[in-house]
Amino acid sequence: MINKSTVPPTAPLLVADAAATPRKSSGRKAIAAASVGNALEWYDFSVYAFFAVYIAQNFFHPNDAGTQLFEAFLAFGLGFVIRPLGALVIGAYGDRVGRKAALTLTIMTMAVGTAIIAFAPPYSAIGIGAPLLILCGRVLQGFSAGGEVGGAAAFLIEHAPAHQKGQYASWLQASMGISNILGALVATAVTLTLSHEQIGDWGWRIPFIIGLSIAPIGLWMRKTLEETPLFAEEQARQQREPRTPEMPLRLLFRTHRRAVLLGTGLSILWAVSIYALIIYMPIYVQRVMHFESHQAFLAALIGNCFMVVCCVAAGAWSDRIGTLKILQVGALLLLVASYPLLLLLDAYHTTAMLILVQTLFCILVSLFVGVAPAALSDLFPTQVRASGMSVSYNLAVTVFGGFAPAILTWLTQNTGTRFAPAWYVMIASLLALITLYFIARHPARQP
Repeated sequence: MINKSTVPPTAPLLVADAAATPRKSSGRKAIAAASVGNALEWYDFSVYAFFAVYIAQNFFHPNDAGTQLFEAFLAFGLGFVIRPLGALVIGAYGDRVGRKAALTLTIMTMAVGTAIIAFAPPYSAIGIGAPLLILCGRVLQGFSAGGEVGGAAAFLIEHAPAHQKGQYASWLQASMGISNILGALVATAVTLTLSHEQIGDWGWRIPFIIGLSIAPIGLWMRKTLEETPLFAEEQARQQREPRTPEMPLRLLFRTHRRAVLLGTGLSILWAVSIYALIIYMPIYVQRVMHFESHQAFLAALIGNCFMVVCCVAAGAWSDRIGTLKILQVGALLLLVASYPLLLLLDAYHTTAMLILVQTLFCILVSLFVGVAPAALSDLFPTQVRASGMSVSYNLAVTVFGGFAPAILTWLTQNTGTRFAPAWYVMIASLLALITLYFIARHPARQP
């Protein structure tokens, strides 16, 4: 007779390995689906900033170039006013119906907004209707983006193994870098192959049309994914309870107000660093420091390549040494280095220096934003995670990030402040460090 106690547990180990493989495969699919959709969201934002000068010339009242550009960035910023509404609606939808359904809705809405901008008639054809169409497209994009960050971050984190949450969440911002790379590649190709007149007439529309072609891929990937395990467990738990579950938004603002406040404070530097040092930078170096457009786009391209790698690296490091430590280092470096780097670029007006400064900005930003999604998710339990992350992030973006290009353009034009982006980032860095201090003193209770 065989003593069962002496038989090695081969079968259970094989079962565990078999279970781990689908889990790993599901995690990779989740990263790909969230990244593709999120990249499309940010691609549309980046190409708007890249081609803001041409959009201003085509769709806004023919004033002086500075006023036109300010109006174009104002439309860019007004699209952010709707983001909190998108965060409330889509975030609550994601917490009630599921992460998958919410992400499908965001990519469809973004595609419609992009199509409006891509095919809108110019001011010379329809007058005041032209800027109104641009504003309509930006509102739809803003509504979509309002729910994208919270939904995609929750989706990634809830698919991640416990020891890889930081690495999984980092792909949220790494995909932004990928979108900026794509945007910069397209912008560089357009500016190098077409004349200035051709770009102004119709060439600026090409990047938006390319963005539309990506949308079906992202939509298909998101629709074929399974719901996150944590959300499925939460849904099962609510179904077992005899009482009707409380609405996500009501629960969020009733019991998690401190988390929303801290999440907003954390998200200020997340938003400001991206919009001031990455999205706005190509326009800034052209208009303030008088670099050529192809120089600006090349620097953005190279810098964002480093951003992709550093975001994922920062996420992996956070899994080993903690999210708060990485965030504190990132905020401190942005505080002390932003002004000297712009001063250096102003002193040495070369393509090589522009590439170096833009690359260093992308690396510094990635240290903070690569880890921020994981830290923000830790503030909220599963039942309100999508709502809480969406509301916190988009409150910060609406107030501090979305209008950054317009504010910085106005400050530079009317006050002569050549280094406005640096001062803006330094203030945001101080606020982030204060927020991190309070988060460290009173860590959030984890579900």
